Amino acid sequence: MLKKIIFHGAYILLATASFGNDLLLNKIFNESNCDQILRNKGYFTTCYSYKYKGAKYVAYKLEDSLVNSVNLKDRLKFHSDLNIPKRYRSEYKDYTRNSYQMDRGHLAPDAAFDYSYSSLNAVYSMSNIIPEYKTVNRSKKMWAGVERYARYMATSLGSVTVLNGVEYGNHPKRIGKNRIAVPVALWKMIYNKDKKFKKCFYFENKKQRANSIKDFIVDCKKLIRKF
Repeated sequence: MLKKIIFHGAYILLATASFGNDLLLNKIFNESNCDQILRNKGYFTTCYSYKYKGAKYVAYKLEDSLVNSVNLKDRLKFHSDLNIPKRYRSEYKDYTRNSYQMDRGHLAPDAAFDYSYSSLNAVYSMSNIIPEYKTVNRSKKMWAGVERYARYMATSLGSVTVLNGVEYGNHPKRIGKNRIAVPVALWKMIYNKDKKFKKCFYFENKKQRANSIKDFIVDCKKLIRKF
């Protein structure tokens, strides 16, 4: 279903998300919570904020039949999301030599979508990227490790749904010419309702060390209490 809105005299189509009977995702991905909902060719769904010029939430499903099925070695170029009005987009150069040395951090990760060039290209859209502290983004004991754990659970359970959340402060730091907001924290919920499995992880977006991804496990109820 498409919703038409007027933006400075131009018509923009916003795709409304449809997640079946998943009440949580339907509460999050709607026009009252998101300035724009991006469907990303059906591979994942993004709740985008014009204020922060970045994603607030990203959700997708990992299927056993696709995860680790191809493992394309190529990594594609980042590209601007032309579906977003230009004044609210983030650009690749916004991150180059940025003041806070933030990585271009994926929300829907490339390693989970490397089964085709179409899916891989989708995750390299800048609307799927947030400023992420490099030790959090790259560490197998932190964000990268939880991404790998999600793929493992998809192969173990047949499939999992993954919900990524991004938290911004009241007066966030900004980077780049387009003034992209730097999150204060990010989190990931991994679940399969049929198998009664749910696990949540929470990361402050700062320089830190960890012994294991277990250090970041939190009660899922704390993450979704406002919904």
